[in-house]
Amino acid sequence: MAAFDDIAFDNHERVVFCHDAETGLKAIIAIHSTALGPAAGGTRLWSYDSDDDALHDVLRLSQGMSYKNAMAGLKFGGGKAVMIRTPDFKPSDALFERYAGFIEQLNGDYVTAEDVGMKVEYMDMIARKTKYVAGVSQQEGKAGGDPSPKTSYGIFKGIEAAVQFKLGHDTVKDLTIAVQGVGNVGYHLCSFLKKAGAKLLVADIDEARVNRVVDEFGATAVELDELLSQEVDVVAPCALGAILNEWSIPALNASIIAGGANNQLKTPEDGQRLHDAGILYAPDYVINGGGIINVASEYYGDLTDDETWDRIAEIGPRLTGIFEESISSDRPTNVVADEQARSIIAAA
Repeated sequence: MAAFDDIAFDNHERVVFCHDAETGLKAIIAIHSTALGPAAGGTRLWSYDSDDDALHDVLRLSQGMSYKNAMAGLKFGGGKAVMIRTPDFKPSDALFERYAGFIEQLNGDYVTAEDVGMKVEYMDMIARKTKYVAGVSQQEGKAGGDPSPKTSYGIFKGIEAAVQFKLGHDTVKDLTIAVQGVGNVGYHLCSFLKKAGAKLLVADIDEARVNRVVDEFGATAVELDELLSQEVDVVAPCALGAILNEWSIPALNASIIAGGANNQLKTPEDGQRLHDAGILYAPDYVINGGGIINVASEYYGDLTDDETWDRIAEIGPRLTGIFEESISSDRPTNVVADEQARSIIAAA
């Protein structure tokens, strides 16, 4: 499939295919928009069934970053990258430094950070060869480091806003929340929720991750294919996307969908399905904006770490505004959020 023919292309400004035979590097960098500033978004390290799948993923993620950065009020446009994990993939200094060379060639039009499959140590390797990177080892008192805890905190504040709006609860205490995916983001989210008194159901493809949150937070393990149908107050998708669709939505037994996964809706029409079912959906690129807020603070150096946490907490009121407009206009929350994001970008 050619990039222009992909349904997710959506007028991307630039798509760069990166290959280096010596290190085995295969990566795609997608720049959706630079209207608000340099295109910013993490690099995802993942195995794909085909190059077409990798291209489609990076295009969807890149567009989502444009909307996420706009809604968070950041001086960033939207971009994303995927590094393809082949069967013989071997992470090395040389590979990440070569990848950094491709980023450097873009002259600051793309700023990368950590995403699924990446680590702070990989970001440190990339930072040796380019300054257009965030998510490197944190310096005391400054924003930076692993963005997962801050992403999770934003999701937690978003869940609080959603349960207040939908259920009339001031806190998540005694509510039952199902977390799908307990990797870095899901794990830290479980920590915040447990401290606030929530009851947790969890599932993940990695049994060790599940055992960790069961042992540390008293969570109840559920089979992965059964989690979405559990009778709970909130479902928090924190794995990969497209899990809300015409088949999964009728099986939901939750009042709220609010989690960290990108592109949770398989199609925009699935937002309407949730709306019609009376399920409150927190648009993913709004609720999971904590990580990129941290990246912006690190990259621009304009906020301390404490100030960054405070700015992430604003995700809750931002979602409440979307929920209110959704009710008043009788339109799905994803439609409301998309319109707001596009308006911000167009104004720039």
